[in-house]
Amino acid sequence: MAQLFDVIAEDYDRWYETYEGQAAFGAELECLRSLCSDFQGRWLEVGVGSGRFASALGVTSGMDPSLPMLKIAARRGVRVCAGLAEDLPYPENSFDGVLMALAICFIADPRRAVKECRRILRPQGNLLLGMIPANSPWGTAYGKKKEEGHPVYSLAKFYNIPEIVALIQNSGFAFAAAASALFWNPGGPPENASRVEPGIFPEAGFVGLLFGGTADDGERL
Repeated sequence: MAQLFDVIAEDYDRWYETYEGQAAFGAELECLRSLCSDFQGRWLEVGVGSGRFASALGVTSGMDPSLPMLKIAARRGVRVCAGLAEDLPYPENSFDGVLMALAICFIADPRRAVKECRRILRPQGNLLLGMIPANSPWGTAYGKKKEEGHPVYSLAKFYNIPEIVALIQNSGFAFAAAASALFWNPGGPPENASRVEPGIFPEAGFVGLLFGGTADDGERL
């Protein structure tokens, strides 16, 4: 997985400069901000990639297995560290928050990764996750590309929201809130690109999920 992103790091990052990339990134960013507007304290992005989300949100630290991706993130001012999500190179109770933006689909063992996030978070820390639901228009389109052997999406595994919420709650988190974005079809004109709605919409291509505390104290989805 890391070897692929090593090769395509610059091209992957440049996609965000395209018309569709800028629209998608802006919508996803505002979706995450609607759930957590204050990234005070020590935050880590797991699967930081080229650092666009971390830099824009004020997340100071980032971890990723791809060194070329980390070099780009470092140029954006992110304090980077190489490693795997399933074995985070940080001690317990190190962070006030963890961000995972579009990373869960590329993690080999998401259950172990989420447990690692719980381990490094302080007791009242938050986990903010952004994902492309498998049954959304964007997830369906990317799933088709996966079947056709796309070099990136062939390595991804897309999940439906209830699967991820259950996995995260079973790892000691409480579901707090959700928001949705990307209300246009991939490849089409980004109509209402700035639209972000609280809650979960099946037609949305991107959903943000906020968790915190312990699963015993939180709302069940």
